Formats: sequence, structure tokens, C-alpha cells
Amino acid sequence: MMLLCSALLIATAVSQDKAPDTPRALPRVLFLTHSAGFMHDVVRREKPEQLAFAEACMVEFSKGRFEVDCTQDCTRIKAAELARFDAVMFYTTGELPIPDAQRKEFIDWLKSGKAFVGVHCATDTLYQYEPYQAIIGGAFDGHPWHEKVRVTCEDTQHPATAHLGKSFEIVDEIYQFRNFERKPLAVLLSLDTSSIDVAKGKRADKDYALSWTRKVEKGRLFYTALGHRPEVWQDERFQKHLLGGLDWSIQESRKAREAKPGAASPAGKD
Repeated sequence: MMLLCSALLIATAVSQDKAPDTPRALPRVLFLTHSAGFMHDVVRREKPEQLAFAEACMVEFSKGRFEVDCTQDCTRIKAAELARFDAVMFYTTGELPIPDAQRKEFIDWLKSGKAFVGVHCATDTLYQYEPYQAIIGGAFDGHPWHEKVRVTCEDTQHPATAHLGKSFEIVDEIYQFRNFERKPLAVLLSLDTSSIDVAKGKRADKDYALSWTRKVEKGRLFYTALGHRPEVWQDERFQKHLLGGLDWSIQESRKAREAKPGAASPAGKD
């Protein structure tokens, strides 16, 4: 996978930003990797026309399941553009240069029955826009652990975690969050605090969730805090985790969007 991603870094031009709006059989995903704050190496483009490492990996391991359109252009977050997509993914930092009117269009698009996937630093962005903060589920509050950790799978049946077993070990930068509460979220993964020096953390409850889902009216959110290191993007477990969460969010939001008025909510843990 590393060779494939590296080859795409060299060979893939960012013509996706101007892709024609033609019918597609696969679900369409807009992957925004704009850094208005700290820039992670995995989304650093060595040349404007060349995909970043995480972008190239996402395009490669999504083949056959999703059509991924990578961009660092925040002007594409607007109603007319969002209408072309089933899902939006953020790997972003800082206060994104998106006018409030367009931010609202994004939130309205999600609530209407679309899918939003946040990866790693998607909790480290748009701090000054309360509607986003209310949706994402938690705000970045440091990363006290960057080491091998053990992760507990709290939901072993979810499409994003069913392949991971009851627990697994991984080396990555591990976030902690403020303004995080379990309800109305459905936590999928959490940090096994016996695997780290928990005294480095800030939370009195020692509750360090790493992945969750939630309903956003008819829309669905999937978030994973993993994805800092290039090695993680090459890890098949992470790839299946991300693709499973993306597929779940698209399918469940579609069910909610297409449900007849008065019908019961789609089954499945949210």
C-alpha cells in the first residue's frame, strides 16, 4: 500500500478540484484537507497539483467503493457544490476560511440526510462556529500520548469496527477531548487506559473515546481520532475502519432521508 500511495503522490494531479459533474454509480465523497492551523505531514502537498499522502491513500483504498474527490479549496463548501456529493470528509485544522453563510449551508446539507466523516484533526477546527462544535462531538484538548497504545472496541458489530476484535494495539498520536459527553454519541473505540500513563491525561473521568457516531437530524456523523501517522494510513485495519464508517454514514443517512414521514428511524446503533 505504501508503494501505491507513493506512486499516486507523484502521478496524480489535482484535477479532481475541477472534475466534471457527470453521473456516477459510486457514492461521491468530497475530502477536504485544508490546514488553517497546524499542517499535518500526511496532508502536506509538495506541489499544488500533487495529492498529499493521505489523499493519495484514500483515493487508492477507496477504489471500487467510493469516488473520492480531494481538495484543499474551502470555497467548495457551499450548497451548489455539496449537492453533488453523498459525503464530506474533513482532515482540517484552524478556523477554515468559509463564510458563515456557507458554513450554514454545510450544516443544512448534513441535516437534510447526508454524511459527514471527521478524521483525526476534524476536532481541531472551526472552534468559533458553534453549530459545528455541537455536531462534531468533542474539541481537541491535546495529544498526551504518541506511542503504542491498546484500543478497546466498544461496539464489535459496527461496520467500522467489526474487523478489529475486542481490542487491538496501534502506534499513533492519541487525542483527548473537552466538551465530550457520551450521549447522544455512540462510542465505537476508546483508549485502554491500562496501556498508557493515564496521569498525562486531563479528564477526571479518564474517558478517552477515539471514535464515535451520531445522528444529526436525517444526517449521520462518523468520527475517528486515528490517522496522524503515515503508517496508520497504510494500515489495513485503519483503512477498513475508515471505509466502514464512511459507508455506514452514507447508507444510514440515505435511509433516514428516504424514510416516509412518520416512519420509524432506521435500525442500527447511532
